[in-house]
Amino acid sequence: MKEKKLIIDVRMIHASGIGIYIQSIIPLIKKNFDLILIGKEQEISQYSWSKDIKIIKANSPFYSIDEQLELPYKIPNGSLFWSPHYNVPILPIKIKKRLVTIHDVFHLAFFDTLNIKQKMYAKFIMKAATNLSGHIITVSKFSKSEIIKYTKTSPSKITVIYNGIDHIKFTKIRNGELLKEIKGKYGLPDRFILFVGNVKPHKNLKTLIKAISILQNKKALYDYFLVIVGKKEGFITGDKDIEHLIGSLSLEPYIKFTGFVKDEDLSVIYNLASALIFPSLYEGFGFPPLEAMACGCPVVLSNAASLPEVCGSAALYCNPFDYQDISSKIKTIIENASIREELIKKGYLQAKKYSWEKCAEETTAVINNLLNN
Repeated sequence: MKEKKLIIDVRMIHASGIGIYIQSIIPLIKKNFDLILIGKEQEISQYSWSKDIKIIKANSPFYSIDEQLELPYKIPNGSLFWSPHYNVPILPIKIKKRLVTIHDVFHLAFFDTLNIKQKMYAKFIMKAATNLSGHIITVSKFSKSEIIKYTKTSPSKITVIYNGIDHIKFTKIRNGELLKEIKGKYGLPDRFILFVGNVKPHKNLKTLIKAISILQNKKALYDYFLVIVGKKEGFITGDKDIEHLIGSLSLEPYIKFTGFVKDEDLSVIYNLASALIFPSLYEGFGFPPLEAMACGCPVVLSNAASLPEVCGSAALYCNPFDYQDISSKIKTIIENASIREELIKKGYLQAKKYSWEKCAEETTAVINNLLNN
């Protein structure tokens, strides 16, 4: 019989990276605990694993006063409360044991990019997350060092548990009809390099676009296009900003935005791409490079933050602040077949190091240790 009642805030189940984390890990730990999930019932009930799990409805927006008033009222008695993101309840709750997963401290590292309200919230809540929680899980050694740097948390209070990759979903696809179908669905060109992300400043899309401009001016891209997967509306850097840059460099014919893409379609797009370009300035972990590697897509990767730690020698690294270096690495991966093949082989091996099963096993050990002490 399950005696350990674990209450989890899953309101971010449909957020990008954190949503993947929640969706992947809960079905793997549910056999070990009596779970209660807090979130939107219509969102949680979409998943088959949720049928025998109690759901407590909570609809307050993330990062709001409303969530701070609602959560303490909604959280029931239990053995442990787990926040899979740093937006923890700051008022007293009915549970003494708390666990938090802090994926990165982007809002503290890029403090100057925030407005006054965002700065106040980020500092206060991140400090509360580290102080109120009995233990902290983070997703890379880099993120652990950043948490310590910005919050002065004791290293012994933080455990690094790497995220996993869904190897059933992200894999080499040999179904020609499926490849053709997805290519047509999104109007993809015959040959393209791929960017997966949004237009938040740290994703560094502007610098990538400048690198593409250099290649296009030198006729080095041949008939390759840049395909950008992800939403471009509603982020810190306005989509008009990106569109203006593309227009000023006369790159409209060579760049295609797909908009939002489902995970099952994304796997096919990785398979169709000649390479993934991921020049991000800041990542706590970074899913796209490993997803691409699992699909046999070679990767040009920023040498910043957690990315070298997570991806090892399986990528061609570039300086994300230097668009000329980015353009040079893109040219190399397009033109040099032997480097491409080497990266593809290394990529398969690197991606296999990460599984949700291992992540769930290590997370369960942290929870049990916290409960027993």
